[in-house]
Amino acid sequence: MHKYLGKKKVLRIYIDTMDKHQGKPLWEEILKKVKEEGLAGASVFKGVAGIGAFAELRSFNVWSIAQVLPLIVEIIDNEEKIVDFIDCLDEIVDEGLITMSDTQVIKYKHK
Repeated sequence: MHKYLGKKKVLRIYIDTMDKHQGKPLWEEILKKVKEEGLAGASVFKGVAGIGAFAELRSFNVWSIAQVLPLIVEIIDNEEKIVDFIDCLDEIVDEGLITMSDTQVIKYKHK
């Protein structure tokens, strides 16, 4: 049996592994902000390869010391919280792509 929780928003922030905010990995700073602002949660996904705004192919290279790989930070919550959080992102994300889309949450379990 499913418990339908209804319409929510998905916020996706496309950055890469080398992006920083005040010397710290940007993805970590975004997760800290998520926690501070009381959003439901977030996940960070590392891509195998990608092409960004400057049409540069970014992929894993065994010979490279510094791996520049695409990252997606994904957050799902109510529309109001997501929209408010976008303002927080303006302070810490200098470059990247941010998208928002609708989603349907079917089930959520938490002990």
